[in-house]
Amino acid sequence: MTDLQSFALRLIENIERVIVGKRTAVELAVASLLSQGHLLIEDVPGVGKTMLARSLAKSLGCTFSRIQCTADVLPSDITGVSIFNQATRQFEFRPGPVMAQVVLSDEINRATPKTQAALLEAMEERQVTVDGVTYPLPRPFIVLATQNPIEHQSTFPLPEGQLDRFLLRIRLGYPKMEDEIDVLEQQQFRHPLEDLEQVVSDEELAAAQDDLRAVHASPPIKKYIVEIVNETRDNLDIQLGVSPRGSLALFRTSQAWAAMQGRDFVLPDDVKALAIPALAHRLILNPGARLRSLAPEAVIQNILDRLPVPESVPA
Repeated sequence: MTDLQSFALRLIENIERVIVGKRTAVELAVASLLSQGHLLIEDVPGVGKTMLARSLAKSLGCTFSRIQCTADVLPSDITGVSIFNQATRQFEFRPGPVMAQVVLSDEINRATPKTQAALLEAMEERQVTVDGVTYPLPRPFIVLATQNPIEHQSTFPLPEGQLDRFLLRIRLGYPKMEDEIDVLEQQQFRHPLEDLEQVVSDEELAAAQDDLRAVHASPPIKKYIVEIVNETRDNLDIQLGVSPRGSLALFRTSQAWAAMQGRDFVLPDDVKALAIPALAHRLILNPGARLRSLAPEAVIQNILDRLPVPESVPA
């Protein structure tokens, strides 16, 4: 069995050579990777969203592609297209950037809904269909998407179906003053991303993802996860609660978080640590809650504060 804690630590420390002072965000990104889920990095411009995605990709021994989303990007620009070869007199499939193992979809909310939908099958089914032919995607496969939640001009907000396919949503926030000084010093002569090296292979990553499923979650822990999700479905502030896909997301990422702490069993603290990044983006608040400027994160935190926590028994 892979030493998941050592595996995660190698990735985290390598990424922190570029992303300074954002340990929790980096850990969540690695947890999403181990859980075989897709990651949405949402924050204001210039705080390192793309750099985090590129650093994670460069740390892995995986094929990498980047999609710079704009309003004129077509679905075929992502999935690929069949082109008629005059020499062979046959159609040949030219794969698009989504056929890589690590796909960075930069500023995903600038793509049109039709183009965003082209990612749905790839993200959920791990395959793409072009001209009636289905092509499996490589393994491992992860989509890292970034978006700016502030600027709404010429953007297309992600629909609920698309948001639900992201395992976690994370935010970086502005750095502390001392961290920002470190960034200036690091980038005075060259960008640290240029010197970033691969620290794990794709075979190691696939093995770690398989081994993660062996992390034990006791029946009380599973019940605790479902209770949290059920509370979102019967809450006066919530118009649309979390689906069973959200329960699975919280379960898988809690396993990853436990493994990253060096344990082979899940504790309630693991569930509480992942509840907001795994569930908040799946909620739709009712108009009254939005008028009160209530955030989904606050609703999840309130549920965590109210629910009784099961005993921390691994068996």
